[in-house]
Amino acid sequence: MIELSKKISKLVGKTNAEYGLIKEGDKVLVGFSGGKDSTTLIHALKRLKSVVPFDFEFKAVTVTYGMGEQIQFLADHCKEHGIDHEIIDTEIFELAGEKIRKNSSFCSFFSRMRRGYIYTTALEQGYNKVALGHHLDDAMESFFMNFLYSGALRSMPPIYKAENGLEVIRPLIFCRERQLRAFADTNELKVIGDEACPGLRFDVKMPHARAKTKELLANLEEENPQMFVSMKAAFNNVQTSTFFDKELLNRDRD
Repeated sequence: MIELSKKISKLVGKTNAEYGLIKEGDKVLVGFSGGKDSTTLIHALKRLKSVVPFDFEFKAVTVTYGMGEQIQFLADHCKEHGIDHEIIDTEIFELAGEKIRKNSSFCSFFSRMRRGYIYTTALEQGYNKVALGHHLDDAMESFFMNFLYSGALRSMPPIYKAENGLEVIRPLIFCRERQLRAFADTNELKVIGDEACPGLRFDVKMPHARAKTKELLANLEEENPQMFVSMKAAFNNVQTSTFFDKELLNRDRD
């Protein structure tokens, strides 16, 4: 019996209610890599489905890279817990060998390709939403990476509409990473970690920005344990008139 903490269940329920992530009749395709985040997500959605006063359906989908991954245990896990699941076999790894240049970054390539297969599957099978397992730490890291390395104030919204018309939702966006890790540990679940990253088989540089950002946030949180609480509040209190964007400033003046 899988035990989902009341804290995670409450956060997911509150997020869903506040942002309308999942509604009556929705068909949700869930990206299920087998890591701690997406494993928590499929069980959180199963729990949500059992308590909300409306009906929706969801299916977990695992995209392989064509590396000979041993992922039958993911299918077995979903079957054991009554979760619909599909494996999509691809040749992303072989394609990467042709497309990725030596000493180039690979994360965005694999992420973009994997997301593309999930989107295509959703559209072909009549799903109107795609659920991803990003959490609050991911959102904060994304914000700081864009802020420090890309010159943009951008993060990860709980819900947005992709160009193809699908709505992308993040039911775990207010959960902390440590909560998801605790879920996997408490239930003694076998999960896939960084050792399965396909980029480790290429002669490419490992991404450093996220690792440095994660370390920076950990140090800041050690000094200020309420930092994530404050930043979460700040994301709901964006005062655009205090920045340098001319379009926003002119709009506020009209």
